[in-house]
Amino acid sequence: MPAGTCKGVMLLPVYNYELSEYTVTGVRIREPRNYVTVAATAKKPFLVIHGNVMYDFYYQSNSDTPYIEKEIYQHTVQTTLDITVRDQYPLHLSFSTSQSNSSLLRDITGMNFRYSSRDLKNSILQKAAAWDDGRLKQRGELDLMKLKLNQKWDSLYRMKAWFSTPSQVQRLIEARERELYGVKDIKVRELPQKFPLPLKGGLRDYQPKFPVKDSSVQLIAREYEARKTKIDSLEKEIAILEQRYGKALEKLGLQKESLAKVLTQKMSIRELTDRLEAMNLPDSVLPRGYKPLLALRSAGIGRTMIDYSELTAKYISIIGVQAEFNPSWYFAFGSGAVDYRFRDFVVNTGRSRQYLNIIRGGYGMRDGSNLILSYYTGKKQAYNFNTGTDPDIIVPDNRIMGVSLEGRWQLDKNNFIVGEVAKSSLPQHERLNHGVVGSMLEMKEHSNQAYSLSAGSFIPATGTRITGMYKMMGANFQSFSLYASGSSQTGWTMKVDQPFFRQQLTVSASVRKNAFTSIFESASYMSNTVFKSIQATFRRRHWPVVTVGYFPSLQLIKTGEDKFMENMFYTMVGTASHFYQYRGVSMNTMLSATKFYNRQSDSSFVYFNSTNLVMQHSVFLGRLTLNGSASLASNHDYRLYGGDGNALYKVRQWLDVGGGLKYSYQTVYNLRQLGYSANLRVEVPKVGEIMLMADQGFVPGTDRRLVPNKTGRVTYTRIF
Repeated sequence: MPAGTCKGVMLLPVYNYELSEYTVTGVRIREPRNYVTVAATAKKPFLVIHGNVMYDFYYQSNSDTPYIEKEIYQHTVQTTLDITVRDQYPLHLSFSTSQSNSSLLRDITGMNFRYSSRDLKNSILQKAAAWDDGRLKQRGELDLMKLKLNQKWDSLYRMKAWFSTPSQVQRLIEARERELYGVKDIKVRELPQKFPLPLKGGLRDYQPKFPVKDSSVQLIAREYEARKTKIDSLEKEIAILEQRYGKALEKLGLQKESLAKVLTQKMSIRELTDRLEAMNLPDSVLPRGYKPLLALRSAGIGRTMIDYSELTAKYISIIGVQAEFNPSWYFAFGSGAVDYRFRDFVVNTGRSRQYLNIIRGGYGMRDGSNLILSYYTGKKQAYNFNTGTDPDIIVPDNRIMGVSLEGRWQLDKNNFIVGEVAKSSLPQHERLNHGVVGSMLEMKEHSNQAYSLSAGSFIPATGTRITGMYKMMGANFQSFSLYASGSSQTGWTMKVDQPFFRQQLTVSASVRKNAFTSIFESASYMSNTVFKSIQATFRRRHWPVVTVGYFPSLQLIKTGEDKFMENMFYTMVGTASHFYQYRGVSMNTMLSATKFYNRQSDSSFVYFNSTNLVMQHSVFLGRLTLNGSASLASNHDYRLYGGDGNALYKVRQWLDVGGGLKYSYQTVYNLRQLGYSANLRVEVPKVGEIMLMADQGFVPGTDRRLVPNKTGRVTYTRIF
């Protein structure tokens, strides 16, 4: 090294050991590898059952008007079980039974075992959401690509690191020094002063030539060039692999997204199964036999619901069996004893037995375009439902039979039209010489025919949803969806839902005539009345939720022994509820106003044509919750004021204790009455939750007086 200057001095680090060319001195930021210990796959049980069991005992010392009963109690036991077979097939089992000493309440026991393709779709969606990439069939290819890509990156960084290793730097310096010192004392031949013209061979022949004693620099240069060529080639390979790997990951992500999209779109089961099969999904996501199971829309045994068409059987509760199968064609059937409508539980009298058999077949999707032919038969108590249970009364033969043809046109995803025509057998007093089948097939008879037309539309631009229905029924038409009135009837309904102000305000309005929704409704009353209803709901963040509605209300009236009638009157309701915080304390305030537009003769209700105002306020103080309310009931005769306050304290996570007082003041007799309430909740580990409630309040009695009413409830619940 030349002396006298430090400009050419290069400082080299000193290592205690020699680094090989495979030592990585570059830095690469990698994603951390999370090594998870994979446990042995546990054998999945054949059945997994989750659900709840509940027992409830209810006691009431007095009933409200217009029923006068005392010392009423009711026992209820019910359970709901969600059953999964082999961790893939969802089923549901429900059981309930209730018994009471009230003359108004039926003792009901029912069980339902059902399957729904909707539950299977939800199960597949849940598994897709928690999809384990390591169990995908495509994961093997992705893992190989990732491993190869990592190996290429390691080779690239090792090759780049070779240039900057201390040994290579020292080697290059030594080669340059040898080259420099080797030519220091060599005398260079001077160029001639004159060149012969023309030049032979060019100027290269006249350049000075140095003796070649050391070619280390040339060797290193050639080695450097060779390695740079390999680096360039390796970088190109890595770029291609990175692109392939990115596309594979993107494809996997799109596949997950498309699975959710496919399961939620409306399409035929055949198209759905074809698309699922093309996705090459593992058995952990798609169970065996998923094609017929997805085609089976629903199946139920026990207390189940028949919901088929407007003119055959719609929302009919039966104790029997029903199933719907809909791949690309449609088939359904139902058979069982009619347990007429859920609201029938309030009547505890023996009625003539009714049963329903129905079979349907056609082509198309139930929720899309289709054409379905239905045949129904059975026995129905049509004209003498309120004749009582007197054994001397002769119940006529109420066997009915009918056929219908229903067509649905799905114009697009937002609009549809449904049309149906039906013809039934004649009632017994109209058959004359014809039997049940003969009266149905009598083509000249038109009084036993019915027609129905319904439509639905959704306008995305405005968010408007419109539904409507019109039906025309002959005087002698019979079905399980309608209640015969003995005269020709027309019925229609229309409903509109309209949001405003970016979904903050929603207005729903409807009108209907002759909907025939209850066996207790007076046919003559319904034939001349159009019922209107409207409801508006306003929701905005940090604002109170306000709801205002005007709609018909129903009340069941006992007109005699085993005879009942359902009266309808209008009710206006307005509520405002707000949950907020004040100085760090959470609170909730609710205001409610109700106005009944009825007469005393309509319902025998003491507070007829009354206005009711209620204000409730709750304060949440950690474990302590304080509740208070004030109420006013006013009509033409008098006013009733009320107020109550109660507190609920969470003593432990498993123990809640609460109690309160209530006050009533009646202006007619200047009566002041004081009541109380108490409640307790205890949660016992591995046993369940027990809730106790006791209350003494006041209900309307005779002569516009309030009579004490004691209620109590014991409830046991176990969730598993």
